[in-house]
Amino acid sequence: MTSKGYNKTDTYAITHETDVDYDLQTSLIVSDQNGQPLAPVAQRLVSADGSYATYGDPEPGLPVKHHLDEVSDCIQFLDEQGFAKPLVHLIDREGDSVGHIRRWEAADSHWLVRVKDNPNVDYQGKPMACKAVAQELAFSKTRQVSYHGQTYWQWVAETDVTLTRPAKPSQKKGKKPAVPGIPVAARLVVSRVLSDEGDVLAEWLLLTNVKDVDASTLALWYYWRWQIECFFKLVKSAGHHLESWQQESALAIAKRLLVASMACVTVWAIAADKSKEAAELRLFLIKLSGRQMRHKKEFTNPALLSGLWVFLSMLEIMQARQDFSRQLKWGPSDFSSEK
Repeated sequence: MTSKGYNKTDTYAITHETDVDYDLQTSLIVSDQNGQPLAPVAQRLVSADGSYATYGDPEPGLPVKHHLDEVSDCIQFLDEQGFAKPLVHLIDREGDSVGHIRRWEAADSHWLVRVKDNPNVDYQGKPMACKAVAQELAFSKTRQVSYHGQTYWQWVAETDVTLTRPAKPSQKKGKKPAVPGIPVAARLVVSRVLSDEGDVLAEWLLLTNVKDVDASTLALWYYWRWQIECFFKLVKSAGHHLESWQQESALAIAKRLLVASMACVTVWAIAADKSKEAAELRLFLIKLSGRQMRHKKEFTNPALLSGLWVFLSMLEIMQARQDFSRQLKWGPSDFSSEK
């Protein structure tokens, strides 16, 4: 546990250039101690008809906001919920928007954003691109991590920077003027995964306003963030097959997503748990799923999800049977006969 203690929310969006109908935004809360999932805490589905979320009122017929404006509304909502520990909002490179960072800073939110290589920050009194600042830093060897199935060392460096550049609103509907704003003091944390030969296999440039957590831990938090891809894989292609759903309204899809999301987080937690009880539960669910595993493969998340569905269906049937027998005042023996 860190000195202050944090929960972390990770905001993702299923968006790409081929998207046509829907935009899904989900915030998951994960542990700052081991990166394991706790729960989906907010969700918003946006369609051409409007926005449907687990917070606020439905907004059918209203113009859809810019995506980061939606994210910012979600961050504000979560910060107002009074969690026992402060939240740190982890956002991918889409969050590299100085205008929105200023909004989060003004609201006293804790944020950790992966930034792009080129945007300038003020470093030692002069403007420099984040990538160039990273080249000036001294790195420390921190821990071994898994990268593409292999084990490598993670190296971390940090320095203080200031964001002074003006915000540049979206240009999709015509060019808009740059918007100046107050300076934002931040920490630039650079995380690298190096091969044994010293080659840079991966690099993440991270900006944050979290002050009382060491840079190594912040780099680990962002490393854990990538594990959340298994959640969206289960939702989209390897479990619930979201993109094949046949609901005709955004509201119907939003309601179904709430149930599917909780199931995916439950499976993710079962898969990540290292306890003996969790191992026994995984074996039980795999047997229920009827799936065959590859040699030396204990389980897969899609198989666990399939087994969980069978298990919950069995529980529902058993509960219905119990309720039915109680209603008719029958005992279990009344449902069987001997010949």
